[in-house]
Amino acid sequence: MITTRAAVLNEIGAPLELTDIRVDDPEPHEVRVAVSHAGLCHSDLHYMTGTVPTDVPVVVGHEVAGVVESVGSAVTSLRPGDRVTGALTPSCGGCVNCDAGRSTQCLRLDDVRRRQRSAFETLDGRPIERLAAIGAFSQHILLRESALVRLPDDVPLHVGCLLSCCIVTGVGAVFRGAQVRPGSTVAVVGCGGVGSAIIQGARLAGASAIVAIDLDEDRLKAARTYGATHVINGGDGDTVAELRRQLGDGVDYSFEAVGSARTAETALALLRPMGTACLVGIAPAGTEISVPALDFFFEEKRLIGSYMGSGQAREDIAQFARLYQQGRLLLDEMVTRVVPFAEINEGFEAMKSGDVTRIVVDLQSRPTNP
Repeated sequence: MITTRAAVLNEIGAPLELTDIRVDDPEPHEVRVAVSHAGLCHSDLHYMTGTVPTDVPVVVGHEVAGVVESVGSAVTSLRPGDRVTGALTPSCGGCVNCDAGRSTQCLRLDDVRRRQRSAFETLDGRPIERLAAIGAFSQHILLRESALVRLPDDVPLHVGCLLSCCIVTGVGAVFRGAQVRPGSTVAVVGCGGVGSAIIQGARLAGASAIVAIDLDEDRLKAARTYGATHVINGGDGDTVAELRRQLGDGVDYSFEAVGSARTAETALALLRPMGTACLVGIAPAGTEISVPALDFFFEEKRLIGSYMGSGQAREDIAQFARLYQQGRLLLDEMVTRVVPFAEINEGFEAMKSGDVTRIVVDLQSRPTNP
């Protein structure tokens, strides 16, 4: 067991508190990682603000990269010194969903994540929860071997962390979830971090038109950098009518990356007959969506969800790293700012700005002396 620094959520709605905690030694199939960088994701905010329930105290954070520090006795594919990024959804590799190539829907996920002792605890021995069995806002974490992907040396860790959530979620939703066809038309509602990744996925898939929809002009400007061919400010009037004015019809695929009933309903309305709407944003607990039933009967529209890219997370993350190496997947451009660990709460506050795609925290930064 070691002592390390972590940003702990002790009260829903309160700021994270930087404090010392204890991290357990790795169990046989676990790896202890010295975290270098973690991306700030709106999913973390859902837990911090209580829109999605969690027990406290808890270490949130899940978009993570770092260096292997030590490994359990049964670990064979990783060794100390390896540069890695995490996968939010480790898999058993043997259930019916894993066999079907859908490891993100592993039926034994709870068993895979279960461990004999608490991974994190306070200095006086009380257990601390970890978001998604990760708890990335800690300078050291424990992850199963099956939840880690080795990063190539030329993928910097401050952008490599994006592969573990933002990129695998957004690009994966395009290729694995909706299975966008080359030449088709795409609309993306919500152009933050995940929405920007969806836009890039649509570009990589060969979409002939990619319509970015957001309320913020800065995000719409950035969307063109990632591959959007058209932009619509959703606060300027009838979004559906404006899309049809620009394209002459609805789109073949729409993606919702906000997490609200209103934007989900908009995504469905943007479709042409036989189109597919894919919901990617996490809505608050209890959210219900109202959709016209006849859209599914006469027009044969489809409404689907996509969680963490709808595929094989470790395989997909490795492939997306290669796309970055080739210059085809833009990651450096998505990191708006890297902030020191001591400024993590200020980083979450900065996420409200439209000119921010992703804030990344440097967990190994040293505090400056006054």
